[in-house]
Amino acid sequence: MASILALDQGTTSSRALVVHQDGTVLGHGRRQFPQHYPEPGWVEHDAEDLITSTVDAAREALAAAGERPAGIGITNQRETLVLWDRVTLRAVAPAIVWQDRRTAARCRELKDAGAEGAVRSRTGLVLDPYFSGTKLEWLLRDATLRRRAERGDLAAGTVDSWLIARLTGGREHVTDHTNASRTLLYALETGEWDRDLTALFHVPDGLLPRIALSSGVVGETDPEILGMALPIAGIAGDQQAALFGQGCVEPGLAKNTYGTGAFLLLYAGARAPVPGRGLLATAACDRRGGRGFALEGSVFIAGAVMQWLRDALGLLADVAESAELAASVDDTGGVHFVPAFVGLGSPHWEPLARGTITGLTRGTTRAHLVRAALESIAYGSSDLLVAMLEGSAVPLSRLRVDGGAAANDWLMQFQADLLGVPVERPDNVETTALGAAALAGLALGVWPDLDTFLATRRMHVFVPGPLAARRSELLRKWHRAVGAALHWAREGSEG
Repeated sequence: MASILALDQGTTSSRALVVHQDGTVLGHGRRQFPQHYPEPGWVEHDAEDLITSTVDAAREALAAAGERPAGIGITNQRETLVLWDRVTLRAVAPAIVWQDRRTAARCRELKDAGAEGAVRSRTGLVLDPYFSGTKLEWLLRDATLRRRAERGDLAAGTVDSWLIARLTGGREHVTDHTNASRTLLYALETGEWDRDLTALFHVPDGLLPRIALSSGVVGETDPEILGMALPIAGIAGDQQAALFGQGCVEPGLAKNTYGTGAFLLLYAGARAPVPGRGLLATAACDRRGGRGFALEGSVFIAGAVMQWLRDALGLLADVAESAELAASVDDTGGVHFVPAFVGLGSPHWEPLARGTITGLTRGTTRAHLVRAALESIAYGSSDLLVAMLEGSAVPLSRLRVDGGAAANDWLMQFQADLLGVPVERPDNVETTALGAAALAGLALGVWPDLDTFLATRRMHVFVPGPLAARRSELLRKWHRAVGAALHWAREGSEG
């Protein structure tokens, strides 16, 4: 058995790859599922969609591969929270998605009470609705759910825990350090749930999963689900899985994943870093899948802005045509698009910000809007990296990229121009799933070490072009547009 089934459960779709020992993908499966928006700023999933789409994608990939893999690696959208019944294995409420903003007032209340300093020093995070601790607290406002949780009838976890519970028939309630570190309930220093933090967010004892290393067997699937019993041997949140899959396991190596959002991580080594302005510290995977650390910044909306242009406005028949449209005009015609549909993440952390378009004129065309939307993805990532490097003694020589939007050549060239360093894109941009495969494969002996896994990778390199000479001017105009979005949000909160 010389392959791994990688399950990649994302925000808008679930994917599965069967990855052979030589790095080739033997089988692929994908299932999309809907998001739900019951109120402004709220984002939910039907938790059942997460497991059914994952299993369907896995079955498709296994059928295409035609061989039994050695085991399973799981990667997932990280801060999305699920609460379920331990016996029936049914969710007792909709899954609250990482993009959800419903706990913004609670986060502000905690900040006003002076809690953020202690939370940040323990977790490496900021008090923001993005993370799952306040989501769990919000669900447990329901008196019936709280009583059931306190009796031990319920289990809570991020999506990895939910998938593993369902795949193992409820035998395992487990997460890994990378996912746990995104909850506001995990102490970076000790690698354990922090009792002071669980008390702060009113989380009952026994509700949270046990914490395991990212590489190692944590359970076995029920054979009737996939037609065979397979060990689950790798777990990592999507961004840490991509960091590992890109081989960023030495201090100073960075990757950016362009998915629904954009997520930039800089590997920091074996000690938890002190995050600078607008940044986070998070658990990551070392070379063997053990516990390491990284600096992180997050742009909440990246590829999702192109989906919005396609689905809500009808400006694109297919997201793939955005590159041609962007190249058809010399610039954006003065238009800037700040896609803060669910607030602004790093380095601003303003949950009340909303999408803002500046510079519209009668001469603005569809191509200008599409180009401005694409540019916003690169601008947001550039702001993250600048903030990250301000607090780091390690210079950045290159940026490794992955995720769906990384396939857009125009966007990657614009990103290289903005950063002034080469941008490296692997031949297979599914590095999130590949990272999960590598973590499981190391545990099961499919690959002896990470270098062997990475040896078959090929890179497309985008080098900075003439536009790089205008980098300062371009960023200055972008920052004016961001300032407008921030002003609107903060004026509104005061009035």
